[in-house]
Amino acid sequence: MRERHAQDGMTLIEVLVALLILAVGLLGAAAVQIKALQYTDSSRMSTQASFIAYDMLDRIRANALADYGVVTPTVGSPGNVRDQDLHDFTGNVANFGGPSAKGSIGVNHQVYTIRITWDDSRAEGHPESERSLVLSSRVAVDSGGVR
Repeated sequence: MRERHAQDGMTLIEVLVALLILAVGLLGAAAVQIKALQYTDSSRMSTQASFIAYDMLDRIRANALADYGVVTPTVGSPGNVRDQDLHDFTGNVANFGGPSAKGSIGVNHQVYTIRITWDDSRAEGHPESERSLVLSSRVAVDSGGVR
């Protein structure tokens, strides 16, 4: 008479299937982590652009009598607040977004519009993906020269 023995342990195929399932799960978790890092970087860039735009708008409000709708000077001038503000704005945009980042200031009937554009291809996952932040605000001056 032959006795049947119960199988002890796992077969090689079962181990390989378990390893395959574990590997697919780990790859999925890694892909989710990479996407989270990309979106975090994109969010950080948007926040930095917002800080730069609000900083420039505060400078415009502090020096409300100056015309900020002019061409940005190539060099800063500590003696001229407007020129120094515009030079700092251009430098902040370049430091934040690299050489492809651009910042502009427009004015129309005391409404200032600050636009900052940068390359966000790292977060988007395809080349030449541009993002922009646009901030508009009215800057009013009373007759005494104070906002």
